[in-house]
Amino acid sequence: MKPSRTTSRKQQHVNLTVSKDVAFRGKTTGFERWEFQHNALPELNVAEIDPSTSFLGKRLSLPLIISSMTGGYQDAARINRQLAEVCAEKELAMGVGSQRQAIEDTTYHRTFSIVREVAPDVPIFGNLGAAEVAKLRDASSVKKLADLIHADAFAVHLNPLQEFLQPEGNPEFRGVLRGIEMLVRELPIPVIVKEIGAGISMKVAQRLVDVGVKIIDIAGAGGTSWAGVEILRRKGAKKTSSDFASEFWDWGITTVDALRQVCSLKTTHSSLTIISSGGIASGMDVAKSIAFGADLTGSARPMLKVLESAGKKGLLKVIDDWSMSLRGAMFLTGSRTIADLQAQQLVLKS
Repeated sequence: MKPSRTTSRKQQHVNLTVSKDVAFRGKTTGFERWEFQHNALPELNVAEIDPSTSFLGKRLSLPLIISSMTGGYQDAARINRQLAEVCAEKELAMGVGSQRQAIEDTTYHRTFSIVREVAPDVPIFGNLGAAEVAKLRDASSVKKLADLIHADAFAVHLNPLQEFLQPEGNPEFRGVLRGIEMLVRELPIPVIVKEIGAGISMKVAQRLVDVGVKIIDIAGAGGTSWAGVEILRRKGAKKTSSDFASEFWDWGITTVDALRQVCSLKTTHSSLTIISSGGIASGMDVAKSIAFGADLTGSARPMLKVLESAGKKGLLKVIDDWSMSLRGAMFLTGSRTIADLQAQQLVLKS
């Protein structure tokens, strides 16, 4: 069977994010400008520190999600299996990549369902793009996608920049908010709304909250540039270097700016769960995200690159390193729990 355009595109995306430099070029996440104030008298033992939390009714050993990456082509089964095995061993949450291909045909359904097979007890969420959600008349097709992985929640990813730059993109976003509102109303599981690396502003977050969304992943700029990924794909399709798309490589709201904006809504919406992603590349980034008000963090490309270069054993080692960095930040700020860390203040570096 000839691969569908969606299947081929998914494989290209993974290959490019692993093999090419698709980081932002003139913009960072912003975390490097901030630091914790050292507490020389923490009044606790390292052994007392508890970085665990809960998400979608299940315990996590760390406030960490291996974020949505892939699915829908042959090798995705291997990648998702190994990522899910790591999540199961380390008690982390996981999101699958866009399930659009699973709507088109059943050929690669197991590249998604394998996740729940090997990680039966961790929080797992499904995923579909905003342009597809805008076309929905009801939630029946999304319910099938959720059932495919026995999802604990379902994510709608907002990717207008990527759809605009994709040669085969679908930048038709009229009706997305209505579709999200319908899913919130009709799905029996929570709806997550996430960007994919260009950030969510406070105004957009407020509109999402107004239609009932209670989990927002800000996915800010500074990590993987999906504009960059699409620019490289365009050049691979014989586009010239003067292509207009190059002007958008660094487009987006930085992770720290998006995080601070959206977390400000917690003062009036205490039940809002905020996920910090977009360039989360260390345990210290996790710690700073929590101190800015996030409840959880998500990381995608750094996890995939380690998996592909060092295997599952290498990824387990990286997660252990992140855990120690997070614990160190908690100890040195006198934070026994994640709630304590959320109460800490970050200061601008002098």
